[in-house]
Amino acid sequence: MKKKLLAIVIGAAAAMPVAAMADVTVYGRAHVSIDHLDDGADYSEVNLSSNSSRLGFKGNHDISPNLNAFFQIEQQINFGTDNDETLATRDTFVGLGGNFGSVRAGRFDSPFKAARGPANLFGDQVGDMRNLTRVGDARFDERYDNTIEYTTPDMSGFFAKLGYSLHETTVAGDNVDTDTLSMSLNYVGGPIEAALAYETAEEDTGRGERDGVRFAGAYKVTDALKAVGFYQTVDYENENVTQAARDRLTADTFGLGAELKVASATAIKGMWLTREADASDFDSTMWVVGVEHKLDKAVRVYANYAMVDNDELAVLTPWRQARTADPAGAAGEDATGLTVGLRYDF
Repeated sequence: MKKKLLAIVIGAAAAMPVAAMADVTVYGRAHVSIDHLDDGADYSEVNLSSNSSRLGFKGNHDISPNLNAFFQIEQQINFGTDNDETLATRDTFVGLGGNFGSVRAGRFDSPFKAARGPANLFGDQVGDMRNLTRVGDARFDERYDNTIEYTTPDMSGFFAKLGYSLHETTVAGDNVDTDTLSMSLNYVGGPIEAALAYETAEEDTGRGERDGVRFAGAYKVTDALKAVGFYQTVDYENENVTQAARDRLTADTFGLGAELKVASATAIKGMWLTREADASDFDSTMWVVGVEHKLDKAVRVYANYAMVDNDELAVLTPWRQARTADPAGAAGEDATGLTVGLRYDF
């Protein structure tokens, strides 16, 4: 059924008049890697992983000089595995933009999630910072359903985002309201890129109440060297779990990293990130180093090595997020990942 649905979408697009298709773009990303993953205990294997690969359609239509309509439909594609997903699992929305900024509605990354961007040196790879920031029911790096978001116009490099998600679901026959408010203040100008974000989620049947603050920044020291910093604090409350369980998920996460261009198309990079939980023996620290080479504007290859050093009861790994190869970790063990990847953006 899913293959038929995708075929219908592509066929309909191909059948549209050229004029109607003039402002529609087909885009995507093919991102795969070969990894050796070791949880420090019983698991030590080589994997093929698809890392947030995607196919999408987006369009823009000018209504007047000061008003335009836009849309996007994006689907995750898992190279090498059965993609058991429905259409439009990734950022999918429709909206209006103009002198007032833009408004969109649909399913897409929250302002809090997007705010990690300035410091995200290893996104969708072994060593992605979400392996320490997106933990359990207190996680905030989400793509929420039923979201309305407003983005202000650019104001001398500053812009803000305000998102409100209406999580209307049904649990045991009852309607459950789990609304989430997410906002960020962003700056891009000269050598500086930074984001400060706040998010709060009402308590629901499964995940509890969550509040988080996040800061990510990047500073271009020279044309060749960029330094990044990150800080996140999350407070978790849930009356249905023990205080010890809440303390495991209430945590501060912070770190530093850098990227150095050693040639016009080649860079080496590294990051240190640590997570300090309120509960004893649940801290984790991740180290990542890598090299990336751009074959051209669309295609790049890279190699990374990442390690998570876990306290006695912590079970985190450097490979859990944004990948199809995600074996579980082992409590108290150092988890390591060595990866070679290819990414093609089209």
